[in-house]
Amino acid sequence: MKFLIVILAFIALTRAEGEYKVKSVAEIFAFQDECLKEVTLSEEQVKQVKDFVFEDEEPVRKYLLCAVKKMGVFSEESGYIPQNTAKQFKLDLDEAEVLAVAHSCADKNEQGSSVDVWAYRGNQCLTASKVGEKITAYLKQVQEAVKKQ
Repeated sequence: MKFLIVILAFIALTRAEGEYKVKSVAEIFAFQDECLKEVTLSEEQVKQVKDFVFEDEEPVRKYLLCAVKKMGVFSEESGYIPQNTAKQFKLDLDEAEVLAVAHSCADKNEQGSSVDVWAYRGNQCLTASKVGEKITAYLKQVQEAVKKQ
């Protein structure tokens, strides 16, 4: 009986870890639009976030928090989820390399920061890496292609 419980627990854990679904670019842009409706930003801030520039201002941090939560790469309880972050943003990079960066940027909020500051801090770490450069370049390329259609 104990063996069966251990097997069922292992299966449940494995399924829970494997449930993350990589979001398409269309989904990411839809999240962007949803978050722009949920968080009030100035015209200048909207222009900046659409260009993937995130200033350290409360409304921008709240927008970013909204977006990363909708993508499923950040939890208000545990912060950035390295496995989901690596799956979502690996692009043409090695997933193990992206996972290593994601782990290095994930923290347990030892500072006791507000959730939006915590999400912003992780985002700044990710975007400052090789991974962040690739993500930003890719999303800008897609955005330009969409504008031309």
